[in-house]
Formats: sequence, C-alpha cells, structure tokens
Amino acid sequence: MNWLGLEGKVAIVTGGAQGIGKACCDAFAEVGVKVVVADVNAEAGHKTVAEITRKFKTGAFFVMVDVTNKKSVEEMITSTLEKFGRVDILVNNAGILIPRLLVDPAGKEELSEQILDKMIAINQKGYFLCAQAAAREMIKSGKGGVIFNMSSESGLEGSEGQSVYASTKCAAYSMTRSWAKELGKYKIRVIGVAPGIMEATALRTEEYERAVAYTRGITVEQLRAGYAKTSIPLGRSGKLSEVADTLCFLASDRAGYIHGTTINISGGKSRG
Repeated sequence: MNWLGLEGKVAIVTGGAQGIGKACCDAFAEVGVKVVVADVNAEAGHKTVAEITRKFKTGAFFVMVDVTNKKSVEEMITSTLEKFGRVDILVNNAGILIPRLLVDPAGKEELSEQILDKMIAINQKGYFLCAQAAAREMIKSGKGGVIFNMSSESGLEGSEGQSVYASTKCAAYSMTRSWAKELGKYKIRVIGVAPGIMEATALRTEEYERAVAYTRGITVEQLRAGYAKTSIPLGRSGKLSEVADTLCFLASDRAGYIHGTTINISGGKSRG
C-alpha cells in the first residue's frame, strides 16, 4: 500500500485534460486513485485517459462537462457513480482567465459585461455547482470526502488587468472557509490551493501573454523575463507536479486535520 493510503479512492478533476488539472489526474492515478477526467475538451480528455491507463494500474475515464450547467454537472456525478460507484475527491479546477482593464482609453482590452459574466460563470458558479453535487453524494455515502477549490494569490492581493479573475479566486477563498464550516460535520474536508507562477503549458498562449503584457504596459518579452526572477524568492516557476503532489497529500488521511484553509504553492511569492 502506498503511504498515502489512497488506493481505490475516486477523484473527479474538472479541467482535468490540460495544465494543472492533467497533472493532478496523473498524480492521483500514480498513487492508485481512480480518476474521472472532466473537461469540455473531448480530444484532450480522451488522450489524457489513454495516457493514464497506459502508465498506471488504475481506472480512468473521460466525462464531457460544462461546469456552468447544472444538468451537465449532475450527469458528471451520475456517470462517475455508474462507473466507479463512489465519489471521494473533487478538484474544482476548471477555470478561465481573460486579461482585461476596467477602463482602457485606447479601447483595446477593456472589460465587458460579457467577459465578466463568462469568468464568473466558470470560475465561481462552476465551483458551486460541482461542490454541491459532489457533497450530496459524499453525505449520502456516509464516508465523507475532500473538496478542493483551486484559488490564486491574486484572490487576496489583486492583480493588474485581472480584476474579475482575482475576484472569482477571492470567492474561492471564501467558499472554502464557508463550506468547511458547513460540511465538516459530515466528514467532508474542504481545502483551497493557491498556485503561484507555474511553468509554461499549452494554456499560456501567445495571445494570453500579449493581453497580460498590454494590461500592464510592458512587452511580452518583459513579461516573460519577470515571471520568476523578479518576484519569487526561490527564483523559479513552479512545477505542475508540485501542485498535484500537494493535492495527493492533502487528500489523504495524513492531512486529516487540514480543513477550511487555503495552501499557497508559490515559491514564497507575495506582492508585499
């Protein structure tokens, strides 16, 4: 038995086909957890499942989910129960970041109501719908479980050009604390995780970097140069595996008294 004792547990990871979500799926599978890769990207999702089943001796399958749609989320839970019979871990990870300024005199990258609604729907409403559906099953089973809310340092500190994203991540902090008070009695732990600057993935597109650089009045080259050296005491970007490995520990009984708090995984970075 792995020292974490997670063999046979079932984890749903939203946004599990790419980036941090995929790293979490891989890490859970490595320690014997059965993984549900939940994502809107079917091609990437099926590819992730194929990789997991090839590399690890555990179950995995893909579920198409729109986390903003209650019916879709409920179908995700139903599919998980039909396949694996239980839900032990939920990772609320699916999210979106569209850099925009509150006011842009040049009219290039100004926040719109449509963009605001989209980010809130995915980053905040999505967490609510998934947590509610998963918690119902965890309570019904009587065995409890663990719910993770993926947050960000920007949720407490704010971030230039990312006000709506930061506000949704602040909501993740608050939901974590509040749900912990509500669900602890059912043996359900709720934990936030706040990654800092991570290594580049396919999600860090040139278009995204261009928008971020524009909102901060710098070039893309200056943005890339400053990812780690100017703000992170450890002097490097984080590895996706470092976030995923932390979740594996927190999901285990080894971390059984960690509840209602958010863990920063940021290399010591702060805005102070």
